[in-house]
Amino acid sequence: MSRPDAVVVGAGIAGLTVARLLSRHGRSVVVLEARDRIGGRVHTDRSDGTVTDLGASWIHGIDDAPLFDAVRGFGMRSVEFTVGSYQPDSRPIAYYDPDGRRLDAAAVAAFAADIRGCDAHLSRYIADIGSGTSYAAAMEEPLGAVGWSAGRIERVREFLHHRTEEQYGVDAHDLDAHGLDDDETLGDEVVFPEGYGVLADSLAVGLDIRLGHIVTRVQRDADGVVVHTDRDVVDAAVAVVTVPVGVLRSGTIVIEPPLPEPVAGALGRLEMNAFEKIFLRFPEKFWDDDVYAIRRQGPAGAWWHSWYDLTALHGTPTVLTFAAADCARAIRGWDDAQIVESVLDALRDIYGDAVSTPTQVKVTRWQDDPFARGSYAYMTVGSTTADHDVLATPVGGVLHLAGEATWTDDPATVTAALMSGHRAACTILGRDIPIEDLWTPAS
Repeated sequence: MSRPDAVVVGAGIAGLTVARLLSRHGRSVVVLEARDRIGGRVHTDRSDGTVTDLGASWIHGIDDAPLFDAVRGFGMRSVEFTVGSYQPDSRPIAYYDPDGRRLDAAAVAAFAADIRGCDAHLSRYIADIGSGTSYAAAMEEPLGAVGWSAGRIERVREFLHHRTEEQYGVDAHDLDAHGLDDDETLGDEVVFPEGYGVLADSLAVGLDIRLGHIVTRVQRDADGVVVHTDRDVVDAAVAVVTVPVGVLRSGTIVIEPPLPEPVAGALGRLEMNAFEKIFLRFPEKFWDDDVYAIRRQGPAGAWWHSWYDLTALHGTPTVLTFAAADCARAIRGWDDAQIVESVLDALRDIYGDAVSTPTQVKVTRWQDDPFARGSYAYMTVGSTTADHDVLATPVGGVLHLAGEATWTDDPATVTAALMSGHRAACTILGRDIPIEDLWTPAS
């Protein structure tokens, strides 16, 4: 075979995007994927006749969103589900206070108003400080100024901590205050009844993807790159490495020469999170009708504080909850039965004996996945939002990094993966190309 123009490491959304765009613009491309499937951290499980997105689930805001344009272009069906960015009240949410009593509508509205008021103050404060302050420390500035009762302040503090965990899978003490600068949702959020994996399948059509090829070394010089796998060696003019930050930092892929500054420094300031999903399907609903989510306040919600009603996706009574940060690390060695029993105990604290035995359970293990080493990246204390884009700085004109961690505006999302792949393709081609080229028919 003749030397390909480009070799792409990783068949996630970023890798598939750059490969598809390059191939559509006349470049020969080989995609190397360690797993026996494509999609990376977009992973739809259909193994038992159900559709479960074990990785990414949402598009967080469909207004002015190239990703939503892409899924529509590929004909993917979506369902509105607007609570994925941990909004306090965007859709009906059943809140339960520390004593297990449901808040009435007026109490929910007052609580949401507290959140929004604190957020406005917090945003102004963070805008005026540099990196090096944790999100936990930053939130104490507005909380110390409001003059509310201790209980009222604690409910807001608790919400901000839980939001940090659900948004980035990290404790607020470990996240730089600027790590939630992108926490904005424009328009409705959507999920996918047929699975997010349809996007990966659509992007992959016609590409030369080699599954089960574990990359161990990427060597570069002025003439190009040589990529070594456990099965063969691929020589190409350029390489695009799209593996997660956790893999890049693990040393399982040796890059020679090592990444230079400022790329290496940016990589060192980003870290993979601890974040898992637990899906529970039940024979019938025992929770509140006509709500998008259930949230528990107080110490009882330290671990399991939010459940999302996914029944509308397929008509089967289903709730989703997340294990994040300390919780995710603590349960890492538990088996599925232990995890489920812990979640059910928390639900019983609200619903009592009405909680039934699940008919199906799915628990993710992204922390243990050697090709992910976590769900997505976050900014450690001292990092800056610019570190994301710095990570994408081309190296020696032949090596490019892409993926969700390399996009500043909306990191940790499929949007970031898609847009980083588009950027890498434009850089390699030396010109801007329409992102619509991903889904419009080839001429």
